[in-house]
Amino acid sequence: MSGDAMLIQEVATRDGFQIEPVFVETADKIALIDALSAAGFSRIEVSSFVSPKAVPALRDAAEVFAGITRRPGTVYVALVPNPKGAERALAAKVDEINLVASVSETHNRANMGMTPAASIEGFGKIMEAVKGSGVSTNATVATAFGCPFEGDQPADKVMAQVERYLALGVENVTLADTTGMANPRQVEALVARALTLVPASTLTLHFHNTRGLGLANVLAAYKVGARRFDAALGGLGGCPFAPGATGNICTEDLANMAEEMGIATGLDLEALIGLSRDLPRLVGHDVPGQVAKAGRPCDLHPIPQAA
Repeated sequence: MSGDAMLIQEVATRDGFQIEPVFVETADKIALIDALSAAGFSRIEVSSFVSPKAVPALRDAAEVFAGITRRPGTVYVALVPNPKGAERALAAKVDEINLVASVSETHNRANMGMTPAASIEGFGKIMEAVKGSGVSTNATVATAFGCPFEGDQPADKVMAQVERYLALGVENVTLADTTGMANPRQVEALVARALTLVPASTLTLHFHNTRGLGLANVLAAYKVGARRFDAALGGLGGCPFAPGATGNICTEDLANMAEEMGIATGLDLEALIGLSRDLPRLVGHDVPGQVAKAGRPCDLHPIPQAA
């Protein structure tokens, strides 16, 4: 990947499907992930090894990992909440585990049932469990751009959490706008600081489009040097602890914007649009993505005939 290229990590089958009220069948998940692999993704967050009682939509994580066809060069990621989840992830032969703790104490208590400090202490045990396995690690700072209960989170506090992750030996870091509260000016400042601690090759930005600023925030982060971004096919996802929150930034909308701006992604945009148009069949409702509805700018229309 060149220095100007954009790496898009697909998260729909984890972050998107986890809050869908209709269970997406295991075979459909596997088929979608295989199609996403074929579309050129180098990173796909496949599922999460959480308690089936807590997230029934992802109760088939092990079966999904066992069933997918792994494309050489693609990293298949699982979210892992605790050491037991890490054991299950290792057994499933995941390529990378993703750990998540909110910088906001209130949000972390609501989401994880413990303080951020307790979550990070648990990450130390997970890191011990994966040591020597060859599995890479990513840790996410959730609510990095604001908490729906506490409001703004100080940049120093966010950077301190990043430093704690790095001290544990975590290889990759994500800053997450978990509830879509970020704005471009804020993004520029926080991402510029993060890049003094974490290189662009291992820093990911995770934006939501809750208030319509998702792609603007991507451009703000890209402007100051970020190159890796999470996105969800069709704009699926959201946060169950943020009233009114919509989904993640939309993969095909982001890929289209990058292509129109001459930024390489390595993705097959036509294939993504086709997959997005099939999502309502899987989830039982319309999805927010725009390009799948309107088509690409190069998709020209016949001239209307005069009456």
